[in-house]
Amino acid sequence: MKRIEAIIRPTKVGDVLAALEKVGHPGIMVSEIEGHGSQKGVEQQVRGKTYKVSLLAKKKIDVIVKDQEADKIIQAIRKAVSTGEIGDGKIFVSNMEEAIRIRTGESGEKAL
Repeated sequence: MKRIEAIIRPTKVGDVLAALEKVGHPGIMVSEIEGHGSQKGVEQQVRGKTYKVSLLAKKKIDVIVKDQEADKIIQAIRKAVSTGEIGDGKIFVSNMEEAIRIRTGESGEKAL
């Protein structure tokens, strides 16, 4: 099993939900986060004054998938969120050791 974490623009969550539904993946977790990458935030102007905003609002999408589905899910997310501009985000993939469905006690891929 793989855990796919995608840090994306908040405006792209709906696109990711639609893309994952289209490829047949129903389970998703969404979190509100703040952070910055190499750009170290942005400068914004309000009433003629410039302010540095170092922590930008982002969304984190977490998806747990079977090993053989990982590439398909990653490509669906990339296609849904890519604008070609700085700030598109990042995708992290890691191995998931175990999953357990609390209600039934099923474990491993059966719990997904």
